[in-house]
Amino acid sequence: MEFKLLKKDSASAARLGIVSTAHGDITTPIFMPVATHGAMKPLTPAQIKETGAQIILSNTYHLHLQPGEGLVKKAGGLHKFMAWDGPILTDSGGFQVFSLPGKRITEDGVFFKHEITGDEIYLDPERATRIQQDLGADIIMAFDECIPYPCDRSYAEQSTKKTIRWLKQCQNAMTDNGQALFGIVQGSVYEDLRAMCAREMRKLDLPGYAIGGVSVGEGLELLKKVVSWTAPHLPEDKPRYLMGVGLPEDILESVERGIDMFDCVIPTRYARSATLFTRRGKIRLTNKNYKRDFFPIDPSCSCYTCQNFTRAYLHHLFAANEVISAVLSAIHNVHFYLRMMAEIREAIANNRFMEYKGAFLGEYLPGDKKK
Repeated sequence: MEFKLLKKDSASAARLGIVSTAHGDITTPIFMPVATHGAMKPLTPAQIKETGAQIILSNTYHLHLQPGEGLVKKAGGLHKFMAWDGPILTDSGGFQVFSLPGKRITEDGVFFKHEITGDEIYLDPERATRIQQDLGADIIMAFDECIPYPCDRSYAEQSTKKTIRWLKQCQNAMTDNGQALFGIVQGSVYEDLRAMCAREMRKLDLPGYAIGGVSVGEGLELLKKVVSWTAPHLPEDKPRYLMGVGLPEDILESVERGIDMFDCVIPTRYARSATLFTRRGKIRLTNKNYKRDFFPIDPSCSCYTCQNFTRAYLHHLFAANEVISAVLSAIHNVHFYLRMMAEIREAIANNRFMEYKGAFLGEYLPGDKKK
């Protein structure tokens, strides 16, 4: 994997770049739709590609439990298994493991219960790396401890040092198969810990760096602070990935601070509950006001759903509990995010990112608050 920084915005830290992988190039800033089990609810790979997706994310923890990395490897790797020919990133499973009840964290790894069988499973940096190598993703994530919020400083410091140590073990476990290992900067909401972690990871000269632990309930203001504390300590010539973020306003604030890559389940999860994104904020299509609304979800949108169906039709589908309601809504929401990212890239290229951000939020946030 290679990263080329193409341009920096003149009025912010926003960056335009390109990540080259064996399965294609990714122009950044980019949003990665989440295909947790090697499938994106409720879209086919062809539908995902039609939304403008350049790279998707799958979940190591869930794929390890079902169907198992051994089967995926025998199938020819995750790309072939799920019929996706573009780049794939797999997370390490750290966030999922550490959010489980009854887990037991040691200095070397984590013990937890299988969600279905109840059997005890052990995961450590070396095993998490081997699993991801068997899955065959283009970009894989180091196994880290995702620190909860709030968290006292003494535990945060101990945990952050453990994450750095585990990263080195992940790096040592890598075999030369063309995959790129990203480290994950932790440190909770403590500026000095974030800076220390970033500096230590930078010494390892990794292909890319992520910022973790910023989607655990700390809110937008703390998120902005954490990104502002961390990004300046990361190398300019490597991609920067903010994990698990988020809403359009989160992404815009983070792009301003120099972040290149994002992922979140929000577009598809919200779609399944009839919450759709528009330039004037989110709307809930199960609301009775949309029963006779014959406008598209977003009149300015060029997605398949908006070009062919009305809010009234979507309202009917949700009321009738039709599966296609989630399909059409997910097509729109993922397209909305990826169109926003394309516009962000264009704005950076033309040195007008801050103007774009102000115009977007000026229209989006007031409408969002009214609903």
